[in-house]
Amino acid sequence: MKKNSERHDLWCAVDREGEVLGSYVTRKRDKKAELKFLRKAMRKHGQPEVIVTDRLRSYGAAKKELGNAHKQKTSRWLNY
Repeated sequence: MKKNSERHDLWCAVDREGEVLGSYVTRKRDKKAELKFLRKAMRKHGQPEVIVTDRLRSYGAAKKELGNAHKQKTSRWLNY
C-alpha cells in the first residue's frame, strides 16, 4: 500500500467468518509494529485461538514475547 509515495503495510485482524475486527497501518513490518498491533487487537477482542501469518520472522519473535507463539500457523492455504 502506498501513502504519499511511501510504502506502508496494512495489518488486519479477521475473525473466522471473514469479518474485519481491526486494522493498523505502519511503515515497517518488524517486531515492534507486530507487538503494537497484537496488543491493540487482543485488548479489544481477547486471546485468539489461532493466528495465521506468513513466514516473516518478526511475527514469531513478537508472539514469543507475548506468550502465544504456539498459536501461530503459517500454512499457505489457511487464509482461504
